[in-house]
Amino acid sequence: MKVFEEDGIIDDLKKRNLTKSYLKAKRYIELGFYETVDLRKRKPKSEGVFYFKIDKKYRAIGYIEKNTDFIVTEISDHQK
Repeated sequence: MKVFEEDGIIDDLKKRNLTKSYLKAKRYIELGFYETVDLRKRKPKSEGVFYFKIDKKYRAIGYIEKNTDFIVTEISDHQK
C-alpha cells in the first residue's frame, strides 16, 4: 500500500518536528508491517476512517482509496 499526503500535511509535520518519525511509520505501512504502526479503523467503523501511530503522542488520520493507497488527511495529537 502506498501512502500519500494531502496539501498541508508536510508543513504540519515540519511544524511539529515529526518528519523523521512520520517517514519511518510511512515506510512500515508501504512494506506491509501494519501491526508495527498499529494501523486501525477509527470508530464509528462505518465511516471508513483509519489511523496509524507516528509516535506515542501523534497519529496520522486518513482513508484507504481503492485498497491500494492510504491518503493522510490529518495529523492529530491524540492525547488532547
